[in-house]
Amino acid sequence: MVKARTVQFVSKPSIVSTAVGVGPLEKQSPFIKNFDLIYEDERIGQETNEKGHAQLIEDTCKLAIMKGGFEAPDIDLFLSGDLVNQMTPSSFAARTLATPFMGMFSACATSVSSLITASFFIETNHMERILFGAASQHNAVEKQFRYPIEYGAQKPPTGQWTVTGAGYGILSTHQSEKPYIHSATIGQVIDCECLDPLDMGSAMAPAAFDTIQQHLSQNKDTSYDFVMTGDLGKNGYAILQELIKSSGISTYPVNSYRDAGAEFYGNNEKFLSGGSGAGCSASVYLGPIYAELLSKKWKKILLVATGALLSPLSFQQGETIPCIAHAVEVTME
Repeated sequence: MVKARTVQFVSKPSIVSTAVGVGPLEKQSPFIKNFDLIYEDERIGQETNEKGHAQLIEDTCKLAIMKGGFEAPDIDLFLSGDLVNQMTPSSFAARTLATPFMGMFSACATSVSSLITASFFIETNHMERILFGAASQHNAVEKQFRYPIEYGAQKPPTGQWTVTGAGYGILSTHQSEKPYIHSATIGQVIDCECLDPLDMGSAMAPAAFDTIQQHLSQNKDTSYDFVMTGDLGKNGYAILQELIKSSGISTYPVNSYRDAGAEFYGNNEKFLSGGSGAGCSASVYLGPIYAELLSKKWKKILLVATGALLSPLSFQQGETIPCIAHAVEVTME
């Protein structure tokens, strides 16, 4: 039996509440009005960046739970991921929240992979309320994958700025007047043998294209208001546009294509090719995009999160950068 990568969720699991927390530089984002928590201190009052990262996750999760009218004991499962070694910020936040926990890792695609996983638990009636999401903290991630910020290394135009941000939501059984998950496509690893960790967009664009192509070809109704990737940045998004133009994808009735990374900091050249990090797409998808679905500005959208599956060790050993992209269709009745 041929098993399709795209699945439909008959139970229509709904995103009933969300919360987004961001750092001080993220005040420059055009999406600022849809961010709930805005910190003036990158470390959020903690003594290290990594502890601040964990605090960011904890605070944002607590707010998402509260906004849904729940308390921590009401949560059946907590799905979270980040980019720090062994995902300790997520684990340490889970330690404080004291909920059942599973760590998720799809690099910057974790915002959607955690949502897809949550949808399966709801679809099979194993759980009723799941807290899901992803986060990143600029200083902690930059020093792990590139250089400590104190080093003052200059990035090329293809470089992206790791967002200090956390986006979390509560997925529950279907509720009318709440956005629900209609379908999802699970990505496969695509490796175009890119080697430059300061050009993640070029590495991830083919994975985004592959997942979008698979999803559109396996769904009958693809009349999306838009497809939003995250986070290819301006450079990777340009490559994706070329791939779409040169393929049959352009024949599908998609109104437009967007990228969360390219849009995160607007046209501010200081942020080069745009935003990145696991918290980038999570903040955009669960902040402004969710708010616009609730207001019925949009009816049906496809969110495609992309991730570069490298580690500091794999890069040092000369490995290429394999990438992944996962897609989820979110619909508003």
